[in-house]
Amino acid sequence: MSHSRLLLSVAGSVLLAMVLLSPTSGWGQGFPPISPEELKMTSEPQAPGAQAIILYREVDHDDNGTTSHEDNYIRIKILTEEGRKQANIEIRFVKGRGDVANIRARTIRPDGSAVDSDVKVLETAIEKVKGMKYFAKTFALPDVEVGSIIEYRYTYDLPEHMIAGSSSWILSSHLFTKHAKFSLKPYHSNNRPMSLRWTWQGIPPGSAPKEGPDHVIRMEVDNVPAFEEEDYMPPANQLRARVDFIYENEFMESDPDEYWRHVAKRRNEFLENFIGKPKAMEEAVAQIVSPSDQPEVKLRKIYGRVQQFRNTTYEIRKGAQEEKREKEKPAENVEDVWKHGYGTHRELTFLYLALARAAGFDAYGVWVSSRSEYFFQPKTMLENRKLNSFVVQVKLNGKDMYFDPGAAFTPFGMLIWSETGTPGLCLDKDGGTWVKTTLPQSSESTVQRTANLKLKEDGSLEGKVTITYTGLAAMYYRLDVRNEDEQGRKTFLDDRIKRQVPTPAEVKLLNEPDWQNPETPLVAEFRISIPEWASAAGKRTIFPVGVFAASEKKLFEHETRVHPIYIDYPYQKEDDITVELPEGLEAAGVPSPQNVDGHIVTYNLKVENGHTTVHITRKLTWDFLFLDQKYYGSLRKFFQTVRNDDDQQIVLEPTAKAAGD
Repeated sequence: MSHSRLLLSVAGSVLLAMVLLSPTSGWGQGFPPISPEELKMTSEPQAPGAQAIILYREVDHDDNGTTSHEDNYIRIKILTEEGRKQANIEIRFVKGRGDVANIRARTIRPDGSAVDSDVKVLETAIEKVKGMKYFAKTFALPDVEVGSIIEYRYTYDLPEHMIAGSSSWILSSHLFTKHAKFSLKPYHSNNRPMSLRWTWQGIPPGSAPKEGPDHVIRMEVDNVPAFEEEDYMPPANQLRARVDFIYENEFMESDPDEYWRHVAKRRNEFLENFIGKPKAMEEAVAQIVSPSDQPEVKLRKIYGRVQQFRNTTYEIRKGAQEEKREKEKPAENVEDVWKHGYGTHRELTFLYLALARAAGFDAYGVWVSSRSEYFFQPKTMLENRKLNSFVVQVKLNGKDMYFDPGAAFTPFGMLIWSETGTPGLCLDKDGGTWVKTTLPQSSESTVQRTANLKLKEDGSLEGKVTITYTGLAAMYYRLDVRNEDEQGRKTFLDDRIKRQVPTPAEVKLLNEPDWQNPETPLVAEFRISIPEWASAAGKRTIFPVGVFAASEKKLFEHETRVHPIYIDYPYQKEDDITVELPEGLEAAGVPSPQNVDGHIVTYNLKVENGHTTVHITRKLTWDFLFLDQKYYGSLRKFFQTVRNDDDQQIVLEPTAKAAGD
């Protein structure tokens, strides 16, 4: 990765805001002319077998500071019948941080005639994993056939008097891109200095962005490969070919050490001002802990008390309730948070730091970079906004422990997954120290399934299943359904157990799980029925051992791998299943024990023959975070073995008495 730098000026009143910019493109009053070569094209030699390709794309970003915006244009050639689905367009955006406007689109038939479209644009909320939600403007182009060209344009409008604190040119699309042009007109003011940095990764050789005499930054690229999505891959932001632009109105050093020293000092100054209420915090701690409490007990009590506060970050605001909360006074310090009884995610974690210090602990504030979007590198990523999560480091019995009680439903001693195993800047008045947060053990986040089932004469499997989620596995389920009603939570759990069974199943939730207490496992009890689980084979009856093995059925099936393998956090799945056999049948053959040690992944299977019952224990452990793709073959072979072992059959035969009868 390389970078350049431009000194600019910006008015002090300008508010910098993070904005998500769509990777698609377009601009201008009309559509550029279509060439005969584009109409005749039937394939692209550099993208063999492609269903469609991007012929041309243009992105023009204007940070004028008053009506900042980004104009986008994109032209797509449809090459196959499957490629016709490209006519369904989705333009994503973050509500409240901008809007998508001026959408125009048309279809060009293979004969060159155009179908101008007054497209019907819909706005859709899109739910993402782990509770993240964004919106999209969607529309469909008509009369699209093989050989057609579709093109559309739109404008991404930022709110007035705002510029993007950071923005990007995303070169990689899901389609091969034949040619693309990008430009950025930076903000300029004579009132206050500001720096603009740009960095890039994965761009074609010789196509680095350049600043012109008019101070506009431009870039052209050709033949950008399609970006391939894969299961269990690192964040797309880490992998896509891209150029990132970062405005800075304060931290303008180019030397990484000086840059982060400056950032640490300023953030530490703010933090100490916010938590600097020692007397109030000592009085608060006295209400929480006893002098005779052991150190860890004190930390746990303080942690639990902070998690009892109303966490405004996770609240849905509606109507009169929203109006009431808008009138609530913002906290100026931790004493205000304590008195109010509520705070944001970050304010509550600030409060925990202040209380821990007041209780006598050696505690520090640490700004970490969430690894949900990037793998942060302090030497090359000089952007203070990438330190976007705050945690507390406490020295306990000679060990560094990390806490984030402001993250809802996070158990004591754990962090949300994106804050684990990642660099952080531990603050002090001298400029801070780089640390790395701990990564939890796989045994700390488990899914344990205990089942007592009965095999019926018709081959169905019925009985009770208890699923116990611990650690981060429990945390994310609680977080996912925090705003759901009882029926929504029931449906959520029902769907997940159905996904774990390889064939259609009927389930019914029997208990009311504890959705609120992060210190207890999340326990769900079900009545389950799996039709046609067993099948007849002559006089014998057979059924597979992998009752809850659906998740591994199609895992890593592809022969090749483009990206590294990456999981959120290490975890374990454990099954303990007892199957009562039908009267007149007994187990005649069971699979031999399997112990597959892939070092970073392990699999254990044991089937015990009780003649009238069988007892199945299965354990699958993921004990890594990141694995280079060169090891994919070994990982794929491991899971092929897992699937084969899960498909092994238990063989039943009539008992001697039943055979005699």
